[in-house]
Amino acid sequence: MTDRTAAVTRETAETDIEVTLDIDGDGESTVDTGVGFFDHMLDSFATHGLFDLTVTCDGDLEIDDHHTVEDVAITLGEAVTEALGEKRGIQRFADRKVPLDEAVAGVVVDVSGRPYFAFDGEFSQGRVGGLTSHMAKHFCRSLATNAGLTLHVEVSGENAHHEIEAVFKGLARALDDATRIDERRSDVASTKGEL
Repeated sequence: MTDRTAAVTRETAETDIEVTLDIDGDGESTVDTGVGFFDHMLDSFATHGLFDLTVTCDGDLEIDDHHTVEDVAITLGEAVTEALGEKRGIQRFADRKVPLDEAVAGVVVDVSGRPYFAFDGEFSQGRVGGLTSHMAKHFCRSLATNAGLTLHVEVSGENAHHEIEAVFKGLARALDDATRIDERRSDVASTKGEL
């Protein structure tokens, strides 16, 4: 199997980010974005997707968490695209439902190269630690756009911590499933011959 890794940097007036990603990792992560709960979610994403992930972000948190979360998602999406290359042999489609106590999230993904994002649900509280809850939805949208994913997410519950964590775990499990290599397939999973 080819090496499915990437290292991507992004530097703007708002953020300075470095991301490394190994799709076929062991779930090891080192994350420092300056937003504790977001770090926890990225660690969870790596753990449950079995991705090796490092993320460092120096962002303008004196303003708010928006640029940090959005730009990390952009950079991670670019890393996914780079690591997957031509996407030969991947499963392509996957779906997962993940519960966390009263909350449940459903995630459906197509590693199609055609970005699309749909979201159904609301977060029960406006903030979890240093993370504005709606930024979890924006993270998913920005990741889908920059990784070329068709991504549908739904969530319900009573506790935003649980709801957001279920989303990140479901996203991790679905993306892990969709990017796995099917040994029966030597080309891409498309009648077009490319993704």
